[in-house]
Amino acid sequence: MRQQTITVLGTLLLLCWSGNGSNADEPVANQQIRGAYGGSEIVITTTRRLAGAIDSLKWNGVEFIDSHDHGRQLQSACSFDASAGGQFVAECFNPTEAGCRNDRDGDTSTSRLLRMQAQGAALDSTVQMAFWLAPGQQSGGRDAINRSRLSEHRVRKQIQIGYRQFPNVIDYRVTFSVPDTERHTYAQFEALTGYMPSQFSRFETIHPDDGVLQAIDDGPGEQSLPLIFSTADGAHAMGIWSPDQPSSGYRHAGYGRFRFAAAGVVKWNCVFRVRNPDGVRSGDYSFQQFVIVGDRAAVRDTMTALAADVQKTPAE
Repeated sequence: MRQQTITVLGTLLLLCWSGNGSNADEPVANQQIRGAYGGSEIVITTTRRLAGAIDSLKWNGVEFIDSHDHGRQLQSACSFDASAGGQFVAECFNPTEAGCRNDRDGDTSTSRLLRMQAQGAALDSTVQMAFWLAPGQQSGGRDAINRSRLSEHRVRKQIQIGYRQFPNVIDYRVTFSVPDTERHTYAQFEALTGYMPSQFSRFETIHPDDGVLQAIDDGPGEQSLPLIFSTADGAHAMGIWSPDQPSSGYRHAGYGRFRFAAAGVVKWNCVFRVRNPDGVRSGDYSFQQFVIVGDRAAVRDTMTALAADVQKTPAE
């Protein structure tokens, strides 16, 4: 699915309002969706603390997300250069779904949840993203470019637990809306990242065409093959694959892996890039990812079968 539009998930969703504790017209950010798999359930939880970003993903009694501060979640973010000809510096112009660095481990987010729909195994939300850095802060010795805490960038996520005949596949679709009030020559869309507990210590790439797994080092950095992170015993694993990869001009990148030993957390991401010296266009950029949960063997087999199925019948 290489396109700049996104199809609304077929499941009818229920719009939820009020009850969030501060504003009767505020969408309810504390939601759970679930789907049966492997004698258990995949349960995804969003919270108001994170402006409706995903705080938890559990299966078979195990937590797959190491949620901490407002950066370590299952969430989306984007980064841009300063202006035409400007240099790109990570985090210096960085709208982030769950909130900003100053939110730390607090109970509120600088990001704003604009809408939330959840029912059964499906969820659909839109967030106005905070800049990761506040004006005057630095990253890597470079100053923040943004001049406000809240950006004009929006991100919509559409999630369905279960895809076609695969109950352990999470269909995760993300649309970034870039405002027409800015000018950039480079855009980096971290369409999805997952921060996981350190016990998911085995990093492997997978060739979706044949299911061959190969150990990969800690990086940090990106390469072109989908990833599977699993526990040492292989009982629990998570995989990431996108039929939209690779980005034009970036065929050797797309899937990043990171191990932060001191923090006791590991991370994968799925990244897309757009570069245009005449200016990155404003508007919507949409990407589809599949997050696969189960034991290591099941994630491997599911990803292989899913890739074959999507190639045979393109994703909706």
